[in-house]
Amino acid sequence: MAFLHAPGNDAVMARRVRIRLEGAADSISGLVDAPRAASAALVLAHGAGAGMEHPFMSAVAQGLADRDLAVLRFQFPFMERGSRRPDGPAVAHAAIRAAVRVAAGRFGDLPLYAGGKSFGGRMTSQAQSQNPLPGVRGLFFLGFPLHPAGKTSTQRAAHLADVRIPMLIVQGTRDALGSTRSLQRVITHLKLAARLHPVSQADHAFHVPARSGRTDQAVLEDVIDVLAQWITGPPKRAARSRRVTPSI
Repeated sequence: MAFLHAPGNDAVMARRVRIRLEGAADSISGLVDAPRAASAALVLAHGAGAGMEHPFMSAVAQGLADRDLAVLRFQFPFMERGSRRPDGPAVAHAAIRAAVRVAAGRFGDLPLYAGGKSFGGRMTSQAQSQNPLPGVRGLFFLGFPLHPAGKTSTQRAAHLADVRIPMLIVQGTRDALGSTRSLQRVITHLKLAARLHPVSQADHAFHVPARSGRTDQAVLEDVIDVLAQWITGPPKRAARSRRVTPSI
């Protein structure tokens, strides 16, 4: 499965930035997708298996920019080093805080949101639960990794009880790392200010089988629309042409 981007004539071009980690000499890479008339900004963290330039991450960032949302992607330090072993929570949280600080400075008074794919989203909510991320109004998760594949624990979601801002969880109904039923129970049990959006027949990568009658492209478009509308509300004008073009 691959996610490709077919830019139009007015496509937003990603700009590279360096993000300094507080209290350290090191810095990490970032990419900014910023449309001219952005209505809000997002900090988008990648998952444990692929970095910020993975086609899925690029497609999401560019699709959000196409919907007038500014996006800052960044590399966790382990990915910057080329390691396959994800950073521990303290290091991951520091990277997220640094990215949020840069986004707040770059995007000024725009409403700011943070989250990401799988590991990136979970690390963001952990950071928020321990010490609120300055200026962040809501958290989003593109596939929440509730437990390892084949397990049924909900311990990874326990920290969400300490998050005091709205959350959006977009989850495939075939996600082996957390069923929508289990996540809904977590939301209800912890009394979270969270919305769960199930994606029919999608797995953890938001891939759908051919028998679903849908394409990965259509699914990804819907995922981006759900996230964008959660932040800005229903669109008030005719839909724009879309340039996110994933293909299997």
